[in-house]
Formats: sequence, C-alpha cells, structure tokens
Amino acid sequence: MKDLVQSVDVGVSQWKGVHVTRSKVWIKNELVRVGLAEFLCTYVMMVFGLGSSAQVLTGQGAYGQYLSINLGFGLGVAMGVHVGGKVSGAHMNAAVSFTMCVFGRLAWKMLPLYVFAQLFGSYLAAGTIYGVYYEAIYDYCGGNLTVNGVRATAGIFATYPAPYLSLLGGFMDQVFGTAMLLLCLMALSDQKNKPAAAGSEPVATGLLVLLIGISLGSNSGYAINPTRDIAPRVFTAIAGWGADVFRSGNGWWWVPLVAPPIGGVLGAGLYKALVELHHPPLPEQVGGLMEELKEETIPLEKQKNICADVCV
Repeated sequence: MKDLVQSVDVGVSQWKGVHVTRSKVWIKNELVRVGLAEFLCTYVMMVFGLGSSAQVLTGQGAYGQYLSINLGFGLGVAMGVHVGGKVSGAHMNAAVSFTMCVFGRLAWKMLPLYVFAQLFGSYLAAGTIYGVYYEAIYDYCGGNLTVNGVRATAGIFATYPAPYLSLLGGFMDQVFGTAMLLLCLMALSDQKNKPAAAGSEPVATGLLVLLIGISLGSNSGYAINPTRDIAPRVFTAIAGWGADVFRSGNGWWWVPLVAPPIGGVLGAGLYKALVELHHPPLPEQVGGLMEELKEETIPLEKQKNICADVCV
C-alpha cells in the first residue's frame, strides 16, 4: 500500500497502455496562472529586445545595426507568444490589453492584473540587461550615465524622440504606430477573414512587430507600448541616469504612456468598422440557421395538419 501511495505521489499512472504523467504541484487559480504567464512572456520579450539594443549600442556597430534591434524585438515577441499565448494571450502590451477590454475580448477586472504583470516583467528585464551589460555600458560611456549626447545610454532601455520631432509629431507617431499594430492583430485573429494559420500566430505577430520597426521606428523608437517604456524608464531613473529620463525630449515620457492606448482603440475600431462587421455568415452558420428554422417550422406543419383534420 505504501508503494502504491508513493507511485501516486510521483504522479505516474498507466491505463490501457497509456503512460500519463501529472505534475506534483500545480496552480489552479486562474488569475495567478494568467498573471504569471503574462509576466514571464513580457520578461522574455523585453530581455531579447533590450538585449539587442544594448549589444548594438555598446558594440558600436560591430555586433549589429538598427535592423538587429528590430529583429530582436520581433523575435522576442514571437518567443513571448510561445511562452504565454495559450494562458494569458501574451499581450505583453498595455495598449493591447486596454483595446481588448474596450472591444469586450477581455474583462475590465483583468486589466490591472495584465498591466501589473507587464510592468513587473519589463522592469525586471531592464534590471537583467543592466546587469548582463553592466561592464559594457560603463566601458562605452566611461562611467557617465547620460540621456543625451554622443555617449548616451538611456536609449538602451526606453524610447526617446529624434531631435527634430515635436511632442505633437511624436504623439501622432505613437498613435499611428499602435493603430497599425492593433489593426493587423485584429486581422490576424479574424477567423472569418484570413487569420494566421494555426500554430503560426507567434511568427506572424513577431513579423508584424518587425515590420512596424523597419517602417515606423526612426522617429521615436516605436514604443507603441506603455508598459514596455515606462517600467525601464523608471529603472534607469533609479539606476543612475536620474530625472533626465523624464525631462528629456521636452518631457517626452508621457507620450508612449498615453498615445498607444488611443491608437490601439482607433486601429482595432477601424478594422472592425470597415471589415469585421461586414462579413457574410460562414457556411456552417448558414447551415445552423437553416436547421433552427426547420425545427421551428415542424410544430407549424403539425398544427396545419391538425387543423386540416378538424376541418374535414
């Protein structure tokens, strides 16, 4: 009996030749599982994205160029979707979570959980990359952590506008970039249109982020994500870059925080208004409607027959 109990504790059972393995410990609470998955996929995405930025900057072109950063974030997003896609949906972006709430695809009560998990994942990723590239950063800047200038390094972690970009221009840049992100994400998940093939969703999402980076990234670094930007910015303020991370770019810090949610709703709403709402019913839906109509007409036919008998 003791041996039987031990085998159950290990979680291995055999039934009709099938070997089934159960985890010894698992989390049943859905909120905890979703929060952990969203945290981890955000962390993975940010580690690869920020790591590519650090490698390109501190390597001074020897280990990649601007395209390397785009690839780092694009592939990082793809890996993040693999990590948490089936559990939390792998939003990794507060603008995505907010937009999903607006369109009824995520309960509003879940939004704080998603935002907190994304902030925590982004902050921890910034700390991780700072630790991994600590010596490279100090070698590159000579120990002088600055936001602006020839040897500025704050851009490894958060986004900053190009010198020519005004706040209004940057705001519109972030609104438009996030709108394109959510418009295309809606299309990729639209089962009545041409969605990403089953299993290819991570690659498709990563390619979308890569596409935005190589086409809309030069103005302000295509943050298109409030939690991706503000958490590493706070980290850099604490780690030695100081309050300049909030003063730089005429107080740029609030633009990646406010503009992406607006752009996300606009982009998703545009797709819904121009495409999704006008889909004809799928064949199986038409068949289902016909079956329902047939079921509803059967009692009517019976009533007609009864009436005919009575009248005769």
